[in-house]
Amino acid sequence: MTRELEANSRELEQRRQFTEAILESIPTGVISISAEGQIQAVNRALKGLLPADKVDSAMTIKDLFQPEDLAEIRYLMNRARRLKVAASQLELRRDDKVMHVSLTIAALEDRLKPGFVIVLEDTSDMLRAQKSAAWHEVARRIAHEIRNPLTPIALCAERIERQLDRSTPDTSRILRECSQIISSEVESLRTLVDEFSQFARFPSAQPVPSDLNDVVENALSAFAGRLGGIEVIRDLAPELPTVNLDREQFKRLVVNLVDNAAEAMHASLVRRLYIGTSTPGPEGVELIIADTGCGVSLEDRERLFLPYFTTKSRGTGLGLAIVNHIVSEHSGQIRVEENKPSGTRFIVELPVAAPVDPEAARIEVAA
Repeated sequence: MTRELEANSRELEQRRQFTEAILESIPTGVISISAEGQIQAVNRALKGLLPADKVDSAMTIKDLFQPEDLAEIRYLMNRARRLKVAASQLELRRDDKVMHVSLTIAALEDRLKPGFVIVLEDTSDMLRAQKSAAWHEVARRIAHEIRNPLTPIALCAERIERQLDRSTPDTSRILRECSQIISSEVESLRTLVDEFSQFARFPSAQPVPSDLNDVVENALSAFAGRLGGIEVIRDLAPELPTVNLDREQFKRLVVNLVDNAAEAMHASLVRRLYIGTSTPGPEGVELIIADTGCGVSLEDRERLFLPYFTTKSRGTGLGLAIVNHIVSEHSGQIRVEENKPSGTRFIVELPVAAPVDPEAARIEVAA
């Protein structure tokens, strides 16, 4: 019996050492914490992301992060309780340098010792590469959009010059036609420049406690008489928790998503628009906008929120980039799914304005 216990003890120790060796060898920072926020273990790579002295002396999660980062971590912990895993992005400051960090939190389901594992990965280089690629696409798209109107403008100018030399009875009519074409194409250029300027100078959100349903209804009122032939299904959950919203920005988000859905259904036999809100858990609310349009391929979903990327024959490709920016400004998340049997679903997740259950409040105090 004693030998069996000793063998089991050696096996457990070997497993512990093996687990520690794995943690120490991976390049991402790992933190294991209890349900109350007490730090149980960290790995060496964490010191590459956070100050080493802070990592060595930290007893609880609040000793490692700034208050604004703790709020995001608490939100993700509550999401992880429901979904098992939750992820987001953080900006960490160290030595006057900003690092972009991917943050993933997994809930441990051990009944005797519940807790969380937090994984942090420096994505600064990857983000810089993505931004460079995105702005390359922006430059290509702008050049393309500007080049398109220039051709008819140049042709009209040549036609005017020839007509002036001839001075035929049709001169007045031809000049008027050319003038209208030039005015139309110049207006297209002006629209492009205006939208780009608005995107480049998009103001920071000024959130205030708000009723999401009220903001959605206000946005939908702008479509009075504009959704002819589309069946609109409203499914707004009653008594939603309060969320912090910049009402004007979020109204624009809803308008952009509804516009996008309506255009996607232009050639559909069944044209149905679903707009719903729900409370999937105590930590957040969801806005869902779904259509029965042509859908979005898996490949395009990954690029859907990049500036100037569009699958439509017209438009600047800024609408969904603006939507993504607004969601980020509200500490939310947006995802795109297939809407069965056809179409696309956009799901916007937002944190509630304050903890709404005792468990969330307990974590807030502990963290």
